[in-house]
Amino acid sequence: MSDATRYPVPASRGRAEHVIDRSRFICTLQRARSPEEAQEFVREMKQEFAAATHNCWAFVAGPPGSTGRIGMSDDGEPHGTAGRPMLTVLLHSGVGEVAGVVTRYYGGTKLGTGGLVRAYSAAVQAALEMLPRIERVELREIGVTVGYAHISAVLHALPAVEAEMVSETYDVDVHYRIRVPVERLDALRAALSNATGGQVEIAEPQQPAE
Repeated sequence: MSDATRYPVPASRGRAEHVIDRSRFICTLQRARSPEEAQEFVREMKQEFAAATHNCWAFVAGPPGSTGRIGMSDDGEPHGTAGRPMLTVLLHSGVGEVAGVVTRYYGGTKLGTGGLVRAYSAAVQAALEMLPRIERVELREIGVTVGYAHISAVLHALPAVEAEMVSETYDVDVHYRIRVPVERLDALRAALSNATGGQVEIAEPQQPAE
């Protein structure tokens, strides 16, 4: 399983289509940060493809491979031939926070259970190959207070630990809000302490607002 604080997620919606024995399979993928987002996406796809024979779906609303927030539906296909294989592909894709809907327009030829499993799996695989991705990084913000003599040292310490300045206030001392990937928090604390000779106050980390 990937690092739960940093992993690929869909950058935008992706779609792929193929035809098997005259049946059209259209897979649409989109980011889903929660089961609620996934269900809203499913409803949107069912409206867009209201005339389709089936709109089967699956989602993983968490890190790649995690099963804490998942869902699936065969939407009228034989049990286990659509939603389950779609979910299996998503769980092994290395992509997190992803939902998929495979729309099928029946072409008049029955594919059988094995054929359906292969068709729905292949539809998701094809869409994944075309899916644009970005890295999702879990961030935290900390408050930092230092004397004026340490301003330069603090600023120079940030890039090495992937930290960035959010805000700064100048008073008797200097007060910063600094944002950093959660797995680099300890490294940031150490860097600030080293840079200032221990002359720094660090507030408890908070999750930044979306």
